[in-house]
Parts: sequence; structure tokens; C-alpha cells
Amino acid sequence: MKKIILLLFAAGYLESHAQVWKADNGDGTYSNPVIHADYSDPDAIRVGNDFYMIASSFTHVPGLPILHSKDLVNWELAGHVLTVQPPAEHYNRVQHGAGVWAPSIRYHNNTFYIYYPDPDFGIYLVTAKNINGPWTAPRLVEAGKGLIDPCPLWDDNGKVYLAHAYAGSRAGFKSILVIKEMNREGTKTISPPVLVFDGHEADPTVEGPKLYKRNGYYYLFAPAGGVSTGWQLVLRSRHIYGPYEKKVVMTQGSTAVNGPHQGAWVSTSSGEDWFLHFQDKEAYGRIVHLQPMKWINNWPVIGEDPDGDGTGQPVLRYKKPGTGISGSLLSIPDSDEFNEARLGKQWQWQANPQEGWAFPTPYGYLQLFSVLAADTLKNAWSYPFILAQKFPAEAFTATARFSFRPRWEGEKFGLLVHGADYSYIAVEKTPEGNRLKQAVCRGADQEKTETVQDGEIITNAEIYFRLEVMSGAVCRFSWSTDGIRFQDMGASFTAKPGRWVGAKTGFFFTRKNRTNDAGQVRLDWFRVTK
Repeated sequence: MKKIILLLFAAGYLESHAQVWKADNGDGTYSNPVIHADYSDPDAIRVGNDFYMIASSFTHVPGLPILHSKDLVNWELAGHVLTVQPPAEHYNRVQHGAGVWAPSIRYHNNTFYIYYPDPDFGIYLVTAKNINGPWTAPRLVEAGKGLIDPCPLWDDNGKVYLAHAYAGSRAGFKSILVIKEMNREGTKTISPPVLVFDGHEADPTVEGPKLYKRNGYYYLFAPAGGVSTGWQLVLRSRHIYGPYEKKVVMTQGSTAVNGPHQGAWVSTSSGEDWFLHFQDKEAYGRIVHLQPMKWINNWPVIGEDPDGDGTGQPVLRYKKPGTGISGSLLSIPDSDEFNEARLGKQWQWQANPQEGWAFPTPYGYLQLFSVLAADTLKNAWSYPFILAQKFPAEAFTATARFSFRPRWEGEKFGLLVHGADYSYIAVEKTPEGNRLKQAVCRGADQEKTETVQDGEIITNAEIYFRLEVMSGAVCRFSWSTDGIRFQDMGASFTAKPGRWVGAKTGFFFTRKNRTNDAGQVRLDWFRVTK
């Protein structure tokens, strides 16, 4: 059967069917969101005829994703910048909500620059001559706690500036934007901060500044008002340090698109202007929208402006950007046949991975070994060895085929939906045999314990687990021994987001004893369908 599936993929038969979310309507229009997955805090640039977008990745590894598009509508996951999150000794453990916050990307002097903040350590810089790397090791531009959302500007007078905000959870204050000067290489700040905007009175939680220059004006595009309740501000001044005047350029308006804010202005080669931003969709994470943008009296208007007051609202369907290039119908990967000598780009660990958790093989499966869970871990909320991916659509079905080859009692392999609440279906080696189990943990982030339902003893080594995600992130698990007849297990479960991230689905394989030879799981494939 696997050979038949592979032939169908090679022939292109399943290529369009495997994509569970399509923004391109095929008639010259697109529908929002352009990416129905958790790529929060997007920033983007155009280099030639290519668009590149990056996003927050927090403590998931590999981190700092790079997405690529030819038309701003169809996106592929090109790869990641970070294979290890620094400092490694800190991020070898799960650190929910920390790590890579809102980054920025620029192309200057034939070099890609990515500035990203770690709210606990400072602002980092990585560079590369090619978008696919190699990338330099992260370099601290400025050390400190609470420095977030950096964005550079190379001015036409030769000076280099950096705008950023502050995280109240670390700095003890927030809702302000500052600008600092950097050295000419853009590798170090060289001046004290100048406060250029204070949002406490009318624009609380202002953050995420993106710094641009156009027609002699300096612009700061900045979200305010909170992740799911805010609006998009634009500030402008004739001088880098201000004073800045402000305008609200996009709100939710009469739409269901909350936020809407935190994103990037990009222009096509034909001169069209567009804005990428996110919407907070709870368990699905912060999903990506594309809005038309135009300039009126040196102010941007984003989205549609039905009453003509200069403040736009999101569009749901619109004409595709005029890039002059017909972009391929691409999507973020989800299914994986595990036939390559590397993991699919969609997979991430919860912390820096350790050798031995999983091995790609040339035999058509991913080899996993059980991992001893530390006694200090109260539940799966803090398992570093969860291999997972983002929810790719509002509704989808994910099916995994694997062989369970345990050596020790207590070894347990599960397919899980991970978040502040989580649930999974698993098979565990017990004294009676390999037993199916289904668990729910509500308040996992508060170290609550799992409620476990035992199922039947299963004698087959080859097993299928299935997850169905329905509208509203309602999840249901089932299992099979032949891949045809599936039996539901446990009650339905409503997914919840994690800390600053959407829910994810993936696998874990644990044991309770120390050993010199762990049990194995051979993960044959993972297929996502509508």
C-alpha cells in the first residue's frame, strides 16, 4: 500500500488533495487567512521576485522558521535558522513562552539580517548570504531582560538604527517604543535608548515596531491594544527620534478577524503594497492574513476602508497580488512518509533535541527510542521529547501507522494534542500485555495530573492511531489494527493553546526505568487529510 501511495505522490495525484488549507481560489483571487497555522508575529521582505517571511518560534526547535512565496498567497516552509536554541544549557529544558519572540528580517549589502529577541537574554542577530544558509551563530546585539521586537533601519545618511519594545513580564514596564543607534555593521547598539512613543494613555501594550523610511518620513508600524483585542498603529516623523504623530490604520471593524495587527509591509516589483499580519485563533494559534495596502497623504490604509476615514478593516477575499509571476499552489507540509534521511520541516521538538530521541532511516520509517521522563516532570506539558507540528487547518484528520516494539513495562507511545490542556491515545506495555490508553489532562500548565482511561489489550505490533480535529478544535481519537476499521476511544476533547502558541499534534515515547537498551517504535507514516 505504501508503494502505491508513493507512486500517487510522484504522479502528482495526491499533491492537491494532501493540502488541507488552500488560500488560492484558482480564479485570480485568494481567501484569508493565507496560512491557517501558527506563524505568529510575521515579518517579511521581497528580494527580487521572492518573498521571505519569518515568525516567532518561542522554544520549539528547530526554531526561527523561514517561509518562501512567489505571490504572497502560496507559501512553503523553506527551513529554520536555529537548530539549537541558545544558550543551550538553558533551553535543553522546556521553557514555555520564552525563546524566540517577534523577529525581523532585512536584506542589506547582499546579506540577510535577522534580529530576534529572547526576553530573558537580549537581542540577537544572525546573518547569511543565502536565505537557505549557512547562518551565523546568534550574536548578542544587546544583552538584557525584557528587550523585545527589534527592527533595524539602515538610513541613507549611513547611520543604523534599532527600534524595539519592552516586555513587562521581564522589564517591569511596557507600552513604550524606543530607538537606539547601532554601529555601521548593525551588530551592536552604541547609544542609550530614546523613548519615541508612549502608549500608556491611548495605546496600551504597544509593541512589535517595524521601522521603515519613505518619502522623507520615518515610519513605525506597531500593534497596540493586546493580541486579540488590539489595532494597528502607524507613527511617522521627519526625524528618526521624533516627535512622531500617530494614526490607527486598521481595526477589526465589522469583521471576525480579531487583533488585527503585528506584521509587515511588503511591496511587489510592480509597485503594489501589501501587509501581512496575524489573527489570534485560540487553539489554532496566530494565523496569517494578507491585506491590500495603499498610501494616501503619506499614510498607509490597510485592508478595505468602507467609510473612507483612513482606517481599514481586514478583507476576507481579494484579488491576488500583481507580482507578474504565477505562484505554484504551495502549502506548509503536514503529512510525512518518513522516507527521507531527515525529518520533515514541519516537525519541532519542545526543547533542544538530544541524540537518540528519533532517527531517520533509509528503510521507510522513523525510528524512535523510549525516553526516561525526569521525576520532576508532573505531566506531558513539560516533556522536551515531544515531536509535534502545528494544526494546519480548521478541520483535518491525522492518521499514523507504526509498530510498537517495547522492551520494558511502562514504555508508552502516544499520539497527542498538546497545549495547556492536553489529551492523547497511547499503547503501553503492562504486565497483562500491550494495553491501549486514553488520557486527558486539564490544567496541565498548572501541573495537574492526567485522568487515564484503560482500553483493551492489543496483540498486534502494527497499530494505527487517528486524530480527528473538527471545527472549534474539538478532537477525537480512534485506533485500528488494519487501517480500515477504526474504533473511537475516550470522549471528545477541546484543544487549548499553549503559552503564546497554538495547540500542536505529535508523538511521545516514554519509559520509567534506566536501561542500556530502550524499546523501539517504528513510525511508518503520518498522513493529514481533510
